Amino acid sequence: MTKLNWGMIGGGEGSQIGPAHRLAAGLDGYFALAAGALDHNPAAGRDFGQRLGLAPERAYGDWREMLEGERNRPDRVDLVTIATPNATHYEISKAFLEAGFNVLCEKPMTVTEAEAEDLVLAARKAGRICAVNYGYTGYALVRHMRAMVARGDLGKIRLVVAAFAHGHHANAAEADNPRVRWRYDPAQAGVSAQFADCGIHALHMAAFVTGQEVARLSSDFVSCLPGRILEDDAMVNFRMDGGTVGRLWTSSVAIGRQHGLTLQVFGETGGLRWAQEQPNQLYYMPLGQRLQVIERGEGNLSPEADRASRVTVGHAEGMPLAFGNIYRDLGENLLALRAGRRAEPAVTLFPTAEDGLRSIAAIHAAVASAKAEGAWVDARPKLFR
Repeated sequence: MTKLNWGMIGGGEGSQIGPAHRLAAGLDGYFALAAGALDHNPAAGRDFGQRLGLAPERAYGDWREMLEGERNRPDRVDLVTIATPNATHYEISKAFLEAGFNVLCEKPMTVTEAEAEDLVLAARKAGRICAVNYGYTGYALVRHMRAMVARGDLGKIRLVVAAFAHGHHANAAEADNPRVRWRYDPAQAGVSAQFADCGIHALHMAAFVTGQEVARLSSDFVSCLPGRILEDDAMVNFRMDGGTVGRLWTSSVAIGRQHGLTLQVFGETGGLRWAQEQPNQLYYMPLGQRLQVIERGEGNLSPEADRASRVTVGHAEGMPLAFGNIYRDLGENLLALRAGRRAEPAVTLFPTAEDGLRSIAAIHAAVASAKAEGAWVDARPKLFR
């Protein structure tokens, strides 16, 4: 298999997310790191890129230099991953889409709904993929949950309860740590901090698993640490377009919680519970029967789960492997496009710009609701109403 050329913007040395992307992109042999603008400091970015094996002329100082350098190369990158602060996502993504590149953008895709809508339209006009890294939907048992719901194992879904709560920003003494501070700065993060950073992972997962979209929501935001402009804790109630009721809690000040991404789905005939910190187990309670523990990698799971399982049963499954399933989906789709054919439906589960737009609309709806003391508001993007 001829490898696809892959480029990365952001995710430099010391980055929290960069190593996970680099591991994930190389996992299945679809992508080879060919270009990058990895740091806001041009010299540091060039140096780190070359230490990762980039040719000196493709270790760029910034994204504009990378765009110009790659635009007319016969071996230009097939996919660009954007892992920079939130406020930069729109400008970079649009520039690369309009130049004919495929994009995988970290979440949130943009900071305004108008920007997100523009990226959806730009991707459609360019005929290119614009994906968003809701990478936790790459976990095998999350995909199995989706398959179980779709085939009716739980009957009609009544209730979904999601959480993404950790305590890593609870120390007031670390409020000025650059890795923490930017997340609560409206100039860099946008209108929301914790909900936009973590809550939308849980919200997107609820939509991904149930096959429904969020229609309305009511929220309560709070900043527990003095001086924080944006929220560090949020509770969001929502209603989905298929009738399901949703509850979501997200926090960065929940001391004792490490990662805290969980999803529970309750239907007429059964319930499911999954936690990202124990991703190998899915708890299934059929109505009137005993609790069942479904193990990732065991036999007779759904094709979606089997395809996403990478190591034998009983061995740990990690976040880079889940991200790797997103990259494999993208790789297979890009190779199909190159060959002039459509990819199989099983490999089209990666989150798209449309998903990113729905998330941005939900963020702004949640902010508006919180300011209105929990008033119920329409969470749908204007483009999809």
